[in-house]
Amino acid sequence: MATKIRLQRRGRKHYAFYSIVIADSRAPRDGKFTEKIGTYNPNTNPATIDINFERALWWVNNGATPTDTVRNILSSQGVYMMKHLQGGVKKGAFDEATAQAKFDAWKAAKTNTLNGIKSAEEQAKRDAKKARLEAEKEVNAAIAKKVADKKAAEALAKAEAEAAAAAENAEATEAPAEEATEAPAEA
Repeated sequence: MATKIRLQRRGRKHYAFYSIVIADSRAPRDGKFTEKIGTYNPNTNPATIDINFERALWWVNNGATPTDTVRNILSSQGVYMMKHLQGGVKKGAFDEATAQAKFDAWKAAKTNTLNGIKSAEEQAKRDAKKARLEAEKEVNAAIAKKVADKKAAEALAKAEAEAAAAAENAEATEAPAEEATEAPAEA
């Protein structure tokens, strides 16, 4: 029996979610499997990988051949790095403690790189949000200026209309008053 480490599709349409499984190479993609060793969610950025490291390493050491995608996943999680280091221990190149120290240093560097990517992405999101807020403030200020200009123009027109009406009323009240002062003189 040829054993493969492969992805088994889960999730809904257009939102794939995969289980990382050990299966017979003749079994269909979503068919029977021997063991589930992890999950892979490509919908997040970066992709979320949850894997049982010890079982994955055991299966790789015992001849299970991964698919291309699973090989990349296992490599990014350090399974192949650990296999390589264990090979060095078996050959006597270094001892188990040195191998573990090298692996821990590699894992720390990998974690720092991922954290840097995440923080840069979060910073870019914050900067984009700040830029959108500033643009919205500028648009709102322009609209407020237009509204204030329009209200000022309306107030000026209303004041001019009131002044013209007051002037007409003043002329209208002066004319009867003049007639009233002229009328007794004629009598």
